[in-house]
Amino acid sequence: MNALSFFAYDPDDTDEDQLAKTTVFLFAGACTIAGVIWTVMYYRAFGWGLTSFLPSMFVFIVVGALLISHFTRNISYAIYSVIVCIIYVTSFVQWSIGGLFASGFVLAWAFCGPIGALIFFPFRKSVVWLLLYFANLLITMSFDDFFARNGQVVDEETQRLFFIMNLSFSSIVIFVFAGYFVSIASRERRRGDALLLNTLPREILPVLKSGQKTIADYYETSSILFCDIVGSTPLFSDMEPEDVVDWLNEVFSMFDQLVEKYSVEKIRTIGDNYMVASGVPSPRVDHANALAALALDMLNGLKQLPEREGKRVNCRLGINSGPVVAGVIGKSKFQYDIWGDTVNVASRMESHGDAGKIHISASTYELIKDDFECEYRGATQIKGKDELETWYLVGPKNS
Repeated sequence: MNALSFFAYDPDDTDEDQLAKTTVFLFAGACTIAGVIWTVMYYRAFGWGLTSFLPSMFVFIVVGALLISHFTRNISYAIYSVIVCIIYVTSFVQWSIGGLFASGFVLAWAFCGPIGALIFFPFRKSVVWLLLYFANLLITMSFDDFFARNGQVVDEETQRLFFIMNLSFSSIVIFVFAGYFVSIASRERRRGDALLLNTLPREILPVLKSGQKTIADYYETSSILFCDIVGSTPLFSDMEPEDVVDWLNEVFSMFDQLVEKYSVEKIRTIGDNYMVASGVPSPRVDHANALAALALDMLNGLKQLPEREGKRVNCRLGINSGPVVAGVIGKSKFQYDIWGDTVNVASRMESHGDAGKIHISASTYELIKDDFECEYRGATQIKGKDELETWYLVGPKNS
């Protein structure tokens, strides 16, 4: 399809503009080819006359409109010319041949006009073209005897050939363009879903698309991880903005891969802070173990990343476990988020921890102590809380 973007090309075109121009060219081109075929067919059947002249006039008008649209970069000329010619030229061809049966129902092609209008115009405007088609169909049915008496003499074998060609080829054209737009709609739907999945969990997407206005759930047990880059201000102060973004992208992309590996949910990034939830929105009994393994891999992953200008990224990590409320907020820009004291304590675990270490709460420790080595830190004064017993996660226990 990209090879057809030359038609009415404008460097300021959006993707939607290019798609519209490509579609116009394909639609008009297909109808033009059909016009040439029918000109030859009618010439061989009836000789040169009104019946063979009409489809050739169709070709001349449509090709001329395409050229005008191409050089003016305005596809309206082509759109209106094609739709008008499809509806009226095919009607005149049928009337010049005779009745419905003698012509092989040439008017079947006229239905491509409303289909084209539906492609390029809003639905209400397309209805006008559909009514024009039905008006021509009504005229044909009402004066069918008159057209039959004053039309061409067509033998039964030629009538059957006309029926086969008109119905089959017009159906093929309609089917191809319907399939083309169904495939485009499917592709755009997949693209939209992919964009939503960048901000929403996969499990939430069907609920959102169902039209449910408020999406909120309570999770009795889950684990929350916060990760923050230590000393980011002096670390990035003498770097170019592009280098800072590139470095953060390298770090967070590595984190994203690990999140996928452990099937947990990335909630958001804020500046140089990274937040992950486990057990939300899909409950799991090993939510704390999954985040513990993730946190250890995140630290190991940072060590494996190459230095930049002699500098290396270091992080503080904090984990807490407990109940949370999760849901979607926003009307036009959706955000899946989680709330509750569990989240607040997880954030405090990170901010009151040490660089290069994973600071965990007592609730998380109780869930992972059988599978992971932990170092008791003692009673720690936490901002906004009383003293809490906390631990540092060291690594997995040997089996």
